[in-house]
Amino acid sequence: MDLGLSGKVALVTGAFRGTGAGIAEVLAAEGATVLVQAHAAGPADPVVEGIVGAGGRAHAVVGDLRTEAGTTDLVGAVRAVADQVDVVVNNYGVPEGSDWDGSDSASWHDSYDHNVVSAVRVTQAFLPDMRAAGWGRVVFVSTIGATRPGDRLPEYYAAKGALPSVTVSLAKHLAGTGVTVNCVSPGVIATAEVVAGAAERLRARGEPDHPAAVEAEILRRMGNPTGRVPHPADIGRVVAFVVSAPAWHCNGLHLRVDGGATEVVT
Repeated sequence: MDLGLSGKVALVTGAFRGTGAGIAEVLAAEGATVLVQAHAAGPADPVVEGIVGAGGRAHAVVGDLRTEAGTTDLVGAVRAVADQVDVVVNNYGVPEGSDWDGSDSASWHDSYDHNVVSAVRVTQAFLPDMRAAGWGRVVFVSTIGATRPGDRLPEYYAAKGALPSVTVSLAKHLAGTGVTVNCVSPGVIATAEVVAGAAERLRARGEPDHPAAVEAEILRRMGNPTGRVPHPADIGRVVAFVVSAPAWHCNGLHLRVDGGATEVVT
């Protein structure tokens, strides 16, 4: 299937590692020019080099989207390499917080600002491009914790839980413009950090840490009916379809990509 992304420009926030890097790599493989955001110079370079080395097109763009000034810097960095942005994937987020006994007003405000307001800033900065083109895609990356929060990190889950609501509201606001807005909520992903943590637990128990054992250890804690753990590129392929031309009628959706781990009907 031709996803219609050739020639499109996609900005992926927090794409210098983990899930964001996987999304960026897949979008580039589908023909998009990918803008790999990082808060400071340097961290995005390996991802960009990997994409270019594989025959894709990518640029590192720097700006701390956690602040108004940093978002202005990001817009300037984007304009230096691209005339317009067609796709915004708000992948950046921070699983920060404490617990119900240790949280305070500052921790709640910080988590909301980092996980919600930062994404809104970036989206608002590039919506005029999409409106002018009559075509655009916005994706907010949340977590299955938005539907099934834990008792720890309540600030984080509450903030991520706001993103499906933001998605529906913005989709209604952009009715008839050719711009779609969707939310993708992954479950556990085999990022470098998750894999390293599982391997460390195995070694601490004196057990082998080969890939199959690591996957089983991850599933032991966070299983799902598929019996598999996705890698960042697997989530990237879902996002690539959501922002594709064939997915034009997918709008205002909250897509839980967790292998069926979330036990809800809708």
